[in-house]
Amino acid sequence: MTEIAPVRTPGRRRAAGARLSGVALYEYPVDVLHLVVSPEHAYFGRPRDGAAEVPTTDEAEARVVAGKGIVGDRFFGKAAHMDAAVTVFAAEALEQIARDLGTGPLDPLLTRRNVVLRGVELHPLLGEEFTIRSDVGGRVEEVRLRGGRPAHPCAWMDRMLAPGVHGAMRGRGGLRCMPVTDGVLRRGPAVLLSPVALDPARAGDAVLRPRLP
Repeated sequence: MTEIAPVRTPGRRRAAGARLSGVALYEYPVDVLHLVVSPEHAYFGRPRDGAAEVPTTDEAEARVVAGKGIVGDRFFGKAAHMDAAVTVFAAEALEQIARDLGTGPLDPLLTRRNVVLRGVELHPLLGEEFTIRSDVGGRVEEVRLRGGRPAHPCAWMDRMLAPGVHGAMRGRGGLRCMPVTDGVLRRGPAVLLSPVALDPARAGDAVLRPRLP
C-alpha cells in the first residue's frame, strides 16, 4: 500500500510504512513568511498598561538549537519552555480572523509567533515530529520540531491587533514546539515534511476542544 504525497512534483509517492522508520509520509510546499526573534517579552502585566518597548526583528534566517530554541529569542534555553520554545503559526488563521471580525488586514508580527507559515494546517501536528526544509544559500537545511501544545492567545491580542481577536484566535493560535535537531530556518519557499496527512484548506480553521458535560 502506498500514500500519495502532496508535493511539488505530481505523482511522487512514499511507502505507507515509512513512518515506522522515521521518514515523513507527506510533503507540503509552504512559504515561511516571517521569522520573529525577540530577546525580551513585550506582553506582560495588564494590556491597559501598554506593551514594553523591546527589540524585535523579522529575520531573513534564524538558527535553531535542539532542545533550546531559536538563538537570540526570549525562550532560548529557558527550562520552563524546553518543550515549547518555538511557536509556529499559520498566516491563514489570522487572515480568517480578520475576515470574521471585519477588521481589515492584521499584522502577524504583533502576534509575536516565531515562525509564520502559509500553506499547511497545524493542529494535526500536535504530538508529532515534523520537519521544515529550506534552501539556505544553495544549501538544503532541515529543522525537525516536535509539536508540543497549542499556543493559546492572550488578552493582549485584543489591544495589539483588534477587539475580539483574543477570542477569535482560540483554537488557531499556533503550535508550540520543541526543536529536535539543530539547523537554520529561512524566509521564503520551503517544504514541510509531516508523518500525518494535513489539509492546507483548513489552515485557517479553529479547532476547539469539546466542552465536558
